[in-house]
Amino acid sequence: MNNAVNNKRVFCVQPHRPIGFGEALGKRGDIRLDMLEQKSPDAAALEILGAAHAYQMSSARDELARHYHAGAELLGRAPNLLIVSTNGAGYDTVDMKACTAAGVLVVNQSGGNAEAVAEHVIGMMLCLIKRVGESDHALRTGTLKNRNDYTGREAFGRTIGVVGLGNVGKRVAELAGILFKMKVLAYDPYLPADAVRARGAEKVELDELLRRADFVSINCPLTPETRGLMGAREFALMRPDAYFITTARGSIHDEAALEQALHDNKIAGAGLDVWEKEPPPSSHPLMKYANVMVTPHMAGVTHEARTRMGQIAAEQMLDALDGKPVPRIINPQVWPAYARRFERAFGFKPAEPPSEPNWHASEKHA
Repeated sequence: MNNAVNNKRVFCVQPHRPIGFGEALGKRGDIRLDMLEQKSPDAAALEILGAAHAYQMSSARDELARHYHAGAELLGRAPNLLIVSTNGAGYDTVDMKACTAAGVLVVNQSGGNAEAVAEHVIGMMLCLIKRVGESDHALRTGTLKNRNDYTGREAFGRTIGVVGLGNVGKRVAELAGILFKMKVLAYDPYLPADAVRARGAEKVELDELLRRADFVSINCPLTPETRGLMGAREFALMRPDAYFITTARGSIHDEAALEQALHDNKIAGAGLDVWEKEPPPSSHPLMKYANVMVTPHMAGVTHEARTRMGQIAAEQMLDALDGKPVPRIINPQVWPAYARRFERAFGFKPAEPPSEPNWHASEKHA
């Protein structure tokens, strides 16, 4: 291996450097980490982009300047770029087709915030069914007349439908089953029935899940296939006493269709952590409903998760630059082109990736 000083170049954009990432990479004499500002690239930034081999980037599309999204514009300025690594499990800020066409490997930190997000789902579920938000508002505003007006229900023995049974969905299923003996239905076209059973759920099609579930939890990534997955037709399939919860990504559900379903009392309520525009304005139509619980895309934002994600990001980046197997690949079909470019850059072939983790969920990007 070539151990020349700073022969491997990595960059981040302020303030989107994961916790501990710089410290971990700083221990290596063969790696240089550059930090760029959100402003449009100047001459110094263009030099850094032109030399970069790897980009550790934000996955928050409304927080990262558009010219630093990993698309054709940035790739054109970074001809030596080999690796794009998103800080979270999402990759909204990555143009997967453009990266794959350029021979750029895309990885994420899936699993690092799974516990945090799954706990958020369960928390929203309990608050909704026990009407915590509604009664809290009534007490604070002095509009409470009779506590019985806010009588809730129990989660025990009910049915939860999980859309996307990856790291988060699997943990949601586990918690729901263990804590409340809930029946778990799962819609995940990339997992066979036996794998779904092994994760504590029954594999069903989306329509059946929507008709049967007391709670519908969205836990899949935003992709061309999932964009607009939940629209007017899908909300109409849900029961009037069922709740919709999403901690995945905005644009998977149609906000206008959800607002209409709530207006028409087609569903009992919703828990929303993700939005088409983040953060949403306080005047957003969905904010006016007392039976809607809202948070600002913070399900995965805990001290523990942030630390864990930074550790995963650093370890995976170091492994990738060292040519070791990396497990969280989003575009596995890029591997032959990536491997050739990697060998030209560093003089040795990278080790083949493991055949499992993210491969089954990533073939849709081929």
